[in-house]
Formats: sequence, C-alpha cells, structure tokens
Amino acid sequence: MIRRLASALSMLALVACDGPTPEVKAEPEPPPTVAVTPDGYRPARSETLDAVRARGMLRCGVHTSLPGFALRDARGAWRGFDVDICRAVAAATLGDATKVQFVVVDPKDRFGALKTGDVDVLSRNTSRTFARDAGLGLTFPVVTYYDGQGFLVRRALALNSAEELGGARVCIQEGTAAEANVGDYFRVRGMAFRAVMARTEEEARKFYEAETCDVYTADVSALAASRSVMSNPGAHVILPTVISKEPLGPVVRDGDPAWADIVAWTVYATLLAEELGITSRTVEQARETATDPETRRLLGVDGDLGALLGLKPDWAFQVVRQVGAYHEIFRRDLGGDSALRLDRGLNALWSAPAPGLMYAPPMR
Repeated sequence: MIRRLASALSMLALVACDGPTPEVKAEPEPPPTVAVTPDGYRPARSETLDAVRARGMLRCGVHTSLPGFALRDARGAWRGFDVDICRAVAAATLGDATKVQFVVVDPKDRFGALKTGDVDVLSRNTSRTFARDAGLGLTFPVVTYYDGQGFLVRRALALNSAEELGGARVCIQEGTAAEANVGDYFRVRGMAFRAVMARTEEEARKFYEAETCDVYTADVSALAASRSVMSNPGAHVILPTVISKEPLGPVVRDGDPAWADIVAWTVYATLLAEELGITSRTVEQARETATDPETRRLLGVDGDLGALLGLKPDWAFQVVRQVGAYHEIFRRDLGGDSALRLDRGLNALWSAPAPGLMYAPPMR
C-alpha cells in the first residue's frame, strides 16, 4: 500500500514538471505609509508645491508698476517688496530665489488670475478683508505690511487733516477698496466730494499731477510710492489722517492649506531672522556656530521641521541667505535705502524699542 502511494506521488510530480507552470498571483502592494514624527506630527502634502517643482518655476502675480513694491528697473529686472516676497517663496520651495516668473495683473483681474491657476501666489499690495477672505475662495496666509488709506495733497494748500477736504475732487483708482473707504469717510462726516476715477495707479497719479483732482487717495505706502516719482516730491504731503486698516499680504487659493502654510512660514522665517539678529551676510556663519536652539532649528541644523511641509532642511537658510531678513527687505525696498523712505511704524517687530505688530510664531 505504501509502495503504491509513493509511486502515485512520483507520477504526479513528473506530470507537474512537464505541465504548464501554475499562475502565481502577486500579493497586492500595501498602501503607502505616511511618515509620522516621534511627536505624532504628520507631514502635509501640497499640490501647488508639487506643480511648482515639476515646472521648476514659481508663478507670482505682481503689480503693473508700483515703486517700492513691484517695478522693473532700467535693466528690466523686477524690484520691490512684493517682488522680494515672491523670491523668498521661490528660495524656500525651489532653493533658488531667481526661479520666479512675474505675471503682471491689474486690480480687477488679480483674483481671477489666482483662481484660474495663472499664478501660484498673488503678491500685489492686496488688503485682507472679510468679504475677500470669506467669499472669493481664497486664503490670506500672512500679513507682510500693515497699511492704511490716506490722502496726498499739495503742500501749498497748507492742510492739516482730511476733515478739511469737504467739496474736494478726489482721485481714486478703480477696482480697489479705496472707493468704498473714502465714500464712508466723507458720508459719516456729512462732507461732499467728487470722485475722479482712474483705471490704474499711474493714471490716478497723472490726473493728480495735472490738477484734474485736488487730492489723491490710496494706501499710504502707495501714495509714498507715487510721490517718489513725481517731478517735485517735496511739493506734496501725505496728510496724517488714516481712514482705514489695510493689512497687505500674499494671497493663495483655498483648498491647499499646506501651500498657505509654506507662504506664511516663508514670511515668518524673515521675521524670525530679524528677531534672532541674523542677516543675509551673517546667516552662513550663524549656521556653523549658533548655539541658540531656535536659530539652529530655523536654519535646519537641528531637527527637520521643513519636512512637515515638504521642504528641505535648509529652506529658511536659503530664504535669508538669498533674499534677506525682514528688516533688510524693508530697508531695501521701502525704508531708508529706498526712494520712499517709509518708517517701520506698525511694521516694526513686536520686540522693537518702538513696538510694532510684526510677530512670528516660534520655530519649534
């Protein structure tokens, strides 16, 4: 019996060897795992970041021409505060601040360009308001400049306040919040005025210079920019009256919170660098010699916080090295080294001797 069973098994083995190879079904691949840090933080993924890296270029929407914020110089290179915010984001995401395609957008089309994907980020002296934040499908990640609407008048008028402007002709740029703000200001005070509407900032400035209007209203920073390119800047003054709050900053699309965080933390990195006493000239040495824990985390020496946003460990180091700390950017584009010569004011650090509103969360 045993001998017959062994013989049968041998025959089956021979048949198996000569027959077709049985199909082997591959085991399904396990789902990809998401890395989790020891503290339980999960890295986020940004579709916009993936697209920017695949393209090798950040597309940034900027003003057509606003001195101090976005303006082509004599060689055609873009300069300005909003331009430098774009470059900082490129340094953080691509490691190269020059990898930016600047897309000129006017006030009426700026949000549309963002929604349609023509730009990855809008950096165009844009105020955050309730309606824009809640009703446009957009996100305002961070404030880069605290501003307010003011009035530019001729020094010869010897005016001291906007409350002396009753009956004035007021130049206003279309498509901005300025029209509603100035209407509210005059109506509440029972003052009459005549609006002279302009399609662009440049046209409003030309109307004002041609005395088509008596006063030009816009954000104070924009008024300073316009004054800086007039034939006789000293003949014009910005009244001390500020009639609105205008928190300016970059804008991104809703639906990609990781990208909004990347833009916000890029700006925070410049503020933290200023707070920690780091500049574009000292950042390399700081990376080698710093013992302060927050400095070491910011510059990617200790830990790898950048990985939580899909960034390289040295992302903030590259931002500061290639673009600068906040005070360097401000001074270069808007402050003492610029034609605008604006004071820091509200845009000083919270810890400055004359404290401002600039405050970055801790790097930890």
